[in-house]
Amino acid sequence: MNDRLITISPDVLGGTPVFAGTRVPVQTLLDYLKGGDSIDEFLEGFPTVTKEQVIAFLEEAEEQIVKMVI
Repeated sequence: MNDRLITISPDVLGGTPVFAGTRVPVQTLLDYLKGGDSIDEFLEGFPTVTKEQVIAFLEEAEEQIVKMVI
């Protein structure tokens, strides 16, 4: 997997944060999860994103939140 988890480029969706190597916005994953969909349902809809990318993103988000609380 690419070392960079998320990329931002003005040439890709106007600078929207996307999973590296894709055109899939990170916000789309969050929208799926908030809507009650599973990670597997998200991955079915966006096959260019890997499960490893999703898990790494969620782990990074968790780590950042825990740092804020401590």
